[in-house]
Amino acid sequence: MAIQEGEKLPEATMYIMKESRPTPITTTELFAGKKVVVFAVPGAFTPTCSQAHLPGFVANADVIKARGVDSIVCLSVNDPFVMDCWGADKNAEALLMVGDGNGEFTRAVGLEMDGSGFGLGTRSQRYAMIVDDGTVTTLAVEDPGQFEVSKAEAVLEAL
Repeated sequence: MAIQEGEKLPEATMYIMKESRPTPITTTELFAGKKVVVFAVPGAFTPTCSQAHLPGFVANADVIKARGVDSIVCLSVNDPFVMDCWGADKNAEALLMVGDGNGEFTRAVGLEMDGSGFGLGTRSQRYAMIVDDGTVTTLAVEDPGQFEVSKAEAVLEAL
């Protein structure tokens, strides 16, 4: 069952690149005492993710942060090396590119999807959430093949 609005995020460990090394980061470190926008994608460098989803948040990062958001997290079931390269490729310096390579967080929040039919294995569904001090206040999960409710413009409306 997927996490619901009003619920606390479960504890999980993911990875970011820091000083050219994969560095663990926990949900507590990411969310405690902060207002955070998270958007998750099925895969770095995939078409919709690279051409629309990530670029929308890059273009709107300043406006989103001006609405009281401490950080914007781009999350994918990819390793932190891939997430770091993807962020660099898309000029995502204002975002935190987080790799959930083992799918620990994605499984814990119940938002995994089976991409094995495309050779992707288990991945994250496409979604966006607003998290306030570790509690999900807004959750927008896309229907398969859709890209409407999790785009940056929809998150701005929710803020």
